[in-house]
Amino acid sequence: MWKQIAKYVAWGLVVVAWACFFIVLGSEAKAAGLMTPKNGAHPSLQLQDHEVDVVIQDGYAVTTIEQVFTNPHAEDLEAIYAFPVPEQAAVSEFTYWIDGRPVSGEVLAKQEARRIYEEEKAAGRETAVAEQDGYKTFTMNVYPVRALQDVRVRMSYIQAAKIDTGIGRYVYPLEDGGVDEEQLAFWTAEDEVKGRFRFDLVLRSSYPVEAVRLPAHPNATVNKTSGGDWSVHMDNGGTPSGVSPEDDIVNEDGERAAAAAQNAAPVRLNQDVVVYWRHKAGLPGNVKITPYKRAQDKTGTFMMVVTPGDDLQTIQTGRDWVFVLDKSGSMNGKWATLTDGVEKGLRKLGAQDRFRIVMFDERARELTQGYRAASPMEIQNAIDALAQVLPGHSTNLFAGLEMAFDDLDQDRSSGVVLVTDGVANTGETRKRAFLDLVETTDVRLFTLIMGNSANTPLLKNIAKASGGTAVAVSNNDDLVGQILAATSKLNHQALHNVKVRIDGVKTVDVWPKDLGSLYRGQQLVVFGHYRGDGRADVRVTAQVSGQPVEYRAQAAFPAKATLNPEIERLWAFSAIEDLMWDIDTFGQDADRKQAVVDLAVEHGLVTPYTSMVVVRDEVFAQRNIKRTNDARLTVERQAQQNRAAAPVVSAAPNTLSGSGFASNPQPDLSGGSGAGALDMWAVLPVLVLAGLAFAARRPQPKAGS
Repeated sequence: MWKQIAKYVAWGLVVVAWACFFIVLGSEAKAAGLMTPKNGAHPSLQLQDHEVDVVIQDGYAVTTIEQVFTNPHAEDLEAIYAFPVPEQAAVSEFTYWIDGRPVSGEVLAKQEARRIYEEEKAAGRETAVAEQDGYKTFTMNVYPVRALQDVRVRMSYIQAAKIDTGIGRYVYPLEDGGVDEEQLAFWTAEDEVKGRFRFDLVLRSSYPVEAVRLPAHPNATVNKTSGGDWSVHMDNGGTPSGVSPEDDIVNEDGERAAAAAQNAAPVRLNQDVVVYWRHKAGLPGNVKITPYKRAQDKTGTFMMVVTPGDDLQTIQTGRDWVFVLDKSGSMNGKWATLTDGVEKGLRKLGAQDRFRIVMFDERARELTQGYRAASPMEIQNAIDALAQVLPGHSTNLFAGLEMAFDDLDQDRSSGVVLVTDGVANTGETRKRAFLDLVETTDVRLFTLIMGNSANTPLLKNIAKASGGTAVAVSNNDDLVGQILAATSKLNHQALHNVKVRIDGVKTVDVWPKDLGSLYRGQQLVVFGHYRGDGRADVRVTAQVSGQPVEYRAQAAFPAKATLNPEIERLWAFSAIEDLMWDIDTFGQDADRKQAVVDLAVEHGLVTPYTSMVVVRDEVFAQRNIKRTNDARLTVERQAQQNRAAAPVVSAAPNTLSGSGFASNPQPDLSGGSGAGALDMWAVLPVLVLAGLAFAARRPQPKAGS
């Protein structure tokens, strides 16, 4: 009974958290996914249409965006098209329409792709190149955008779908993070859709989904089909380019419908679309394999998702919490929400806990002047002081972390929670200095990364180096709920030094190499290759409070499986992430760089060392550029059609056995014949749930860690 009461109370807190959250930065944010003339003397191109299709199934999400821009000028132009891509998403397609037909790009080494683009532009032929623009966006140059004509582009990306504590979350990024002044000065582009804006998401899951919600878009239409699929639909009613208001158009169900009125209300693309869903609880901890292997292939590719049960014990001893809060100028519109979240997090602390609050802008200062007991009076004093803070100035992230790490009590378990939306642009900014700081400090760091322009690679790298986690948070997420979720994780034990072993089927090239820690509510996602077929024994080993634990399950590796070719790209992306981590940590070397290039070219991925170039079909042939990515896209589109036509089949989980993996279980939401996930209902958003867990000393976890 008490467990049920606690469950309802938790849900109630989440509802309150949602009610508090809607103080978000909206009007000031610059939309992304825009095209502007390279010649700054010209006004922006007009964004005519913006249409998005998302399918979440089989443990991953495929997002496809088509946009139409109009050149209102009387001369041809070169234009720049930019779009933020979510973390851990692999860009798989950039397509540019030439002579009225789509031509998809091919991936080459970055310098080679740029050279071909410049040569084709100089020859006056249609061309485009997609490059990774640092850590913030992917930038595409397009030439020419014909005078007084439209240009159409399409981009697709793939990302693994992660579930945390039975809740999924998907973010379609549209905001610029508002932290890069140079970028903001450049992007005076038009962010208003003149014609049609449409967003359609289909969620197919082999495990029951109880509810779907878009907290920042209450007017979105959410439906559940008789087959168990969920759909999300938003449409401003505008007419797509090239369609007359008198024409008939065919909708996705094959039914004819009158075209919408041309004078639909314009839409501003300055707010992320965040979708949450909640799965039905009650399944044991389990293992799910999503494979891809053609019959003629000797080697197959797999994605394995391990979903633990909820058996990690509550920690009874007192802990020390350090909140490290970014109060630079870009936090101005978010400070009230951040303060509210910190207050609710502090009020969840135990009587034996202590806390500190460190803030930073161009310098760091400690609000609490040392540790404070987590008493109602001390918490209220801290909240009152936070309410008087006025964000401003630049971002000295290093100073904030250095001060937070300066007074850690070696005799108590500590949790360090960093909340920032910025770029380290003042003081020490070298990545190596950050890595040295966390590696010598010997404490785990857990980070909430707010906005689409934060230095995600840096923040992820230093969190990983400390043994902690870094999780991206949209401005439209529930930050209050995220911090409440952190208190829940920090109150429980964690699995450290996690390792996976598969026996019975030969597996190779498994990524990531270092699995690190697994915190309450998280899933473990592993990619690899396998040879042969049959059932295999899966063993997960870890340490809890310094004591070894082991969990086991059986999983099938089929001789043929063709429904999920995208798994090959996700495998390559995971391998590239590991290689880039090594490069960031130890410095660039020729072998690692070449390994990234080889993987990216073979699997059609844009990276810091590779780009995607589009030229006319005959030019691809003349330059002896193999149409590898075009062939891969054809296979993937056919598989997507096959998956859409197949009914969703309820999946029987490969149950984990061991001390507690099946206790108070959570569902495996990684996919089956259909599954996937990424956001929430009226629950706390769990992007961060996955990341802010109990932080104990790395070498020898204390009891209860």
